[in-house]
Amino acid sequence: MQLTVDYIKEKIGDFKPEIGIILGSGLGDFADSFESIVVPYNEIPGFQKSNVAGHKGQLVFAEVNGKKVVMMQGRYHFYEGYSMQTVTYPVKVMKKLGVQTLIITNAAGAVSGEFAPGELMFITDHINFMGTNPLIGANDDSLGTRFPDMSEVYKEELIELAEDIAEKLGISYQKGVYVATTGPSYETPAEVNMFRKLGGNAVGMSTVPEAIVANYCGLKVMGISCLTNYAAGVSDYPLNHQEVIDTANRVKESFKELLSEFIKQI
Repeated sequence: MQLTVDYIKEKIGDFKPEIGIILGSGLGDFADSFESIVVPYNEIPGFQKSNVAGHKGQLVFAEVNGKKVVMMQGRYHFYEGYSMQTVTYPVKVMKKLGVQTLIITNAAGAVSGEFAPGELMFITDHINFMGTNPLIGANDDSLGTRFPDMSEVYKEELIELAEDIAEKLGISYQKGVYVATTGPSYETPAEVNMFRKLGGNAVGMSTVPEAIVANYCGLKVMGISCLTNYAAGVSDYPLNHQEVIDTANRVKESFKELLSEFIKQI
């Protein structure tokens, strides 16, 4: 990991990020709005290429509303065949670079008809349905404890701040529990019905591994889902990734406005 950190520091000089942002499907162009230092994943020792449509695959270092920020334009997914260690490696690198707060965004399916596509959902908790955990293996005591507490992964103070900002900006939002599955196939109607009964409000194929590791590393975590579609069985139409991108594009201006103000007030 030190090789990775040293390489990035060589590229960014004395820039020390305090906030990290993982930008999900269709949301990556938030990082294009600022004067920045861009470091492609495929040039960074220890990083891998991101292969999903809507993900540029690069780190963007920029000052946003007076805060020094590092943004991931695209993430790694377990369903791409990457190990959990690879999926969460950038979070550990962010920690080593000085990041204290991590904002994780994603595109997700609404599990019930009460949550509508086009809304933002502030994640209050999650259910890990991925069948594994990114902390399995030897523990790095320099990053965190062997058995981290998971009572408040998504910080209440950050959720309350996001609510206040959304209300002042007139942005429609929900709060709820995010369920993570491995993908890449979408969930069946029976699975979505089960998630609903378990207390899930949105379902997706990311975020939880990064949130677990960020919490383990002592970072404050804020999770935001862009609800891009209804999950299987909630509506009658079939699911496809283009719909995810299209809906994210439709609401991204509201998302950018909220995220920009949120960063300012952290």
